[in-house]
Amino acid sequence: MRQELLVASLQRQPLLLVIRPEPDDLVASGSGSGLLDLVKQLHAAGLRHLEVAWLDQPGWMGFMQRVQDHCPGLNLGAASVTAPKAINDLSRLDLSYAMAPCWCPELVEQARELGVLLVPGVFSPTEVHQAMRFGCRVVKLFPAANLGPCYWSRLQAPLGLLPFVIAAGGLDVSDLPVWLEAGHGAVALGRRVVGSPPAFQALLDWLRQSTSQR
Repeated sequence: MRQELLVASLQRQPLLLVIRPEPDDLVASGSGSGLLDLVKQLHAAGLRHLEVAWLDQPGWMGFMQRVQDHCPGLNLGAASVTAPKAINDLSRLDLSYAMAPCWCPELVEQARELGVLLVPGVFSPTEVHQAMRFGCRVVKLFPAANLGPCYWSRLQAPLGLLPFVIAAGGLDVSDLPVWLEAGHGAVALGRRVVGSPPAFQALLDWLRQSTSQR
């Protein structure tokens, strides 16, 4: 059910923003408020999906809770999930989804047992096939920039009906139309978009334009 809800939400806005907090960002006040302020601006402009890289640090859970408090309605997830401890943290936060950079069936199974939707990262045809056989209806193509926008469509002939795919890794705001038109269900953008004023403004413009067209 969580897979279907995520797909439906991404069909309404096929964009995810991935941020990786620095230690100062995990502080509840003072210098730690900068990243949260940027997230609030994007949320006000219409951002629907945000991934925060999981960190094995005490302040990470508090940062996630502050995002939930300040940005109600945001589909908040975790990124860079590679350890069992991360799954346990996610189950306590009741996040909509989480993303892994790699294919690890043991993590996917652990997440399912705790009611967490973990979207696995895939790269090769073998990994895509294994994820499909494991019942993953949503996958993340990573790192997408290394493969190009035509790679995914070439897998359909040998593999058949493919899962909903999120292209991630090395992409920018200007890449959105190219990758979406090539058949990817959604595109994930990294923190370098937030760290660059021109890229941040381009993302704000895209969000406002897409929101006005709905």
